[in-house]
Amino acid sequence: MSDHPMPESITVHKASRVFEIAFSDGARFRIPFELMRVYSPSAEVQGHGPGQAVLQTGKRHVDIVALEPVGNYAVQPTFSDGHDSGIFTWEYLYFLGSQQDALWADYERRLAEAGVDRDAPMSEKAASGCGHH
Repeated sequence: MSDHPMPESITVHKASRVFEIAFSDGARFRIPFELMRVYSPSAEVQGHGPGQAVLQTGKRHVDIVALEPVGNYAVQPTFSDGHDSGIFTWEYLYFLGSQQDALWADYERRLAEAGVDRDAPMSEKAASGCGHH
């Protein structure tokens, strides 16, 4: 049994596009769908090694259209843009919720470095995932 806090409730707020999760240690987080999508733990987003992460853009209006439990340790959301390969463990959701200010800042820094706007459409190459040169 892990010593990490377990979720006691999960609410998907479709109107405000916020994933709300309350943990057994009393922490409660409201994580925007956009943040979850941009920081999806899938290989498509994170890449296959350090520095391989694919910068996600155009996700401000993304919705979660389905949420599947994965065992008793994670959930797997299906996003409205078709992305469904990210498995969000309770630990990762806790990390996203507790670090979201820093994560937003890091995302904005990466956007600025790439010279793109957060609302820019994803290029076909980036959108398809593994672009091999």
